[in-house]
Order: sequence, then structure tokens, then C-alpha cells
Amino acid sequence: MAQGSFVAYYRVSTARQGASGLGLEAQKEAVRRYLNGGDWTIKAEFVEIESGRKSDRPELERALSTARLHRVPLIVANVSRLTRSSAFLHRLLEAGVEVRFCDLPEIEGPTGRFLLQQMAAVAELEAGMIASRTKAALQAAKARGKKLGGNRGVVMSDATRAAGRAARTLKADGRAADLAPTIAELQAAGITSLGGIAKALNERGIPTARGGEWSPMQVSRVLTKLAEKAA
Repeated sequence: MAQGSFVAYYRVSTARQGASGLGLEAQKEAVRRYLNGGDWTIKAEFVEIESGRKSDRPELERALSTARLHRVPLIVANVSRLTRSSAFLHRLLEAGVEVRFCDLPEIEGPTGRFLLQQMAAVAELEAGMIASRTKAALQAAKARGKKLGGNRGVVMSDATRAAGRAARTLKADGRAADLAPTIAELQAAGITSLGGIAKALNERGIPTARGGEWSPMQVSRVLTKLAEKAA
């Protein structure tokens, strides 16, 4: 039985959902069977009515944002709902969200991410071509006398460190953007103090970037980032 919280994403095509057996109600039933009772909650549900060939899916973006915000997995009824576009699969991998597929109940966590990576690779090239090219590259490197694997005494350059800082900043900016709608909602409801916003975020079960509880100082940092982005 599943435990914890989830965000559910359903994709339907009105022209085919009845014939395909993967209509909205069928997908919701698949999610219920996957969760199988248990101590779980669905934080939010998002329904996309769109072609599977398109990678631009606004409801999916909202689902990913909500899953990141609450730091919970995204649950999808059927793996085919998400696998027709390699560009989209890469977007999903970059989103930093764990994805659960109801028709692949044993695939989750690092194994699930690995599965998505393989799906993206297969969408670009046949698995045999990838294996052949990798093997040829390793043999060529070995022939040149290049040492493969192990610690080769690499020291990070200033540029590498700067790239690392930029990546961390980008991640923090993304987290602030995910929080923006919720904070705006709280402010519109009259909750404007740093302490009040921190308390409301904690009550809603929204963790900080490191998984802890909010303090006024952390809220202040997020508001500063949002103000800088709006300027």
C-alpha cells in the first residue's frame, strides 16, 4: 500500500479517450489501484487535454511545479502518457520531480529516474547504436593511452566553481518561482508579515528547499529573490 502525498497528472485526448481505454476515469481508477488504500493523500490533480506528440503542456508544468513545491512524487496512470516526445522526457528529467507510473509499480526512486533516462535515449537513437558508439569511444580513448575511471587528480577551476554557484542560484530561483503563486495567495488573504507567511507555509505542509520548516528569515530571502526577478 502506498503512503505519503502525491500530485496526480492525467492526459486525455477527447477524440480517442473512449476507444483507447485510457480515458480520465480509467486513469483515475488506475491511480486508486496503485495507491491501494494505504495512508496517502492527493495534494492536487491536473488534467491535460492535448495531443501526446506535444511537449508544451501547461497543466503538466503546473503539476510539476506543485510536486516540487510540496516535494512529493508525480503519479501518472500509464507510462505511454508521457513518452512520445524526447524533448518532453528531457524536460521531465530536468524538473527534479520523482515520477511514479501505475502500470510499472516497482519502478520508483533512482530506478524510476533511470527508466526515464533510458526512454529519452531510446527516443533519440536505437539502443544498439548507443552501445556501439560508447564502446568505440572507450576503445579509442584506451588506444590513445587515456586512463579510464578512477581519480585522476582533477582540480576544479574557477570557471567550474562559478558554474556550480550559477547552478545553485538557478535552482534557488526556480524554487522561488514555484512558491510565488502560494505567497501571492497568502498576501492577498491579508497574511503579509514574514512570520505569518512562514507559519502558513508550514501549516500547508510546504517544506523549504532543504526539506525543513520555514522561518521568517527564509521567507525574506524568497521575497527578495522574487523582487529581484520582477525588477
